[in-house]
Amino acid sequence: MKVKNLDNIKENELNGNSHESHEELGESHLATAKGTPLRADAFDLSNDEKMTIIEGHFSKIMETMGLDLTDDSLSGTPYRVAKMFVREIFSGLDPANKPVVKTFNNQFEYGQMLIEKDISVFSTCEHHFLPIVGKAHVAYIPSGKVVGLSKLNRIVDYYARRPQVQERLTMQIANELQESLDTEDVAVVIEAKHFCVISRGIEDTSSTTLTTEYRGQFKQEAIRKEFQEYLNMKIEI
Repeated sequence: MKVKNLDNIKENELNGNSHESHEELGESHLATAKGTPLRADAFDLSNDEKMTIIEGHFSKIMETMGLDLTDDSLSGTPYRVAKMFVREIFSGLDPANKPVVKTFNNQFEYGQMLIEKDISVFSTCEHHFLPIVGKAHVAYIPSGKVVGLSKLNRIVDYYARRPQVQERLTMQIANELQESLDTEDVAVVIEAKHFCVISRGIEDTSSTTLTTEYRGQFKQEAIRKEFQEYLNMKIEI
């Protein structure tokens, strides 16, 4: 299905139907790049410079829609949006914000899977710039290294805070876990609601998107089943 959709999109582009191809790409929730699509000059401007430019452009957007920027409630909106984009919801685009994942020798020789469940995910659909909200569950089986638990949450948050598609986000988290922990044995599951589905288009408030990435020992049916059973456990505190 994905290949067919991409072929249709390319045909529309060749025929000059760029708006149709953009619509089809967005409605199909397809990604054409494995990594976050960034230009070579993505970091030439400072965050303050980016905020100033975004503020000006967003003012034009609001004015084009007919909004009165002299109103007290609206006058500060372009600045607030610019600040939100650069310093908050898209802060994961800035490599300076990447968490430092310090590992420790596995001195107590813990060899079973370690799972961090129900990590909050706040991301943004790159097709419509609407929220993606859900939970991530990550796991790894230590080799010679372990990591502080909060770093797992920070890895998820860093890659979530950028324009995303859920499949890419899942794989980026898995890649970072593998590299940081020096182990092939990682698993990532994300379940999320997409507001581009909820608040526009089909307007379906009940559906949930689930993506998974299993690597190393987690590809084994028994290990994967054990992991999934742990995800279903409920702990009352």
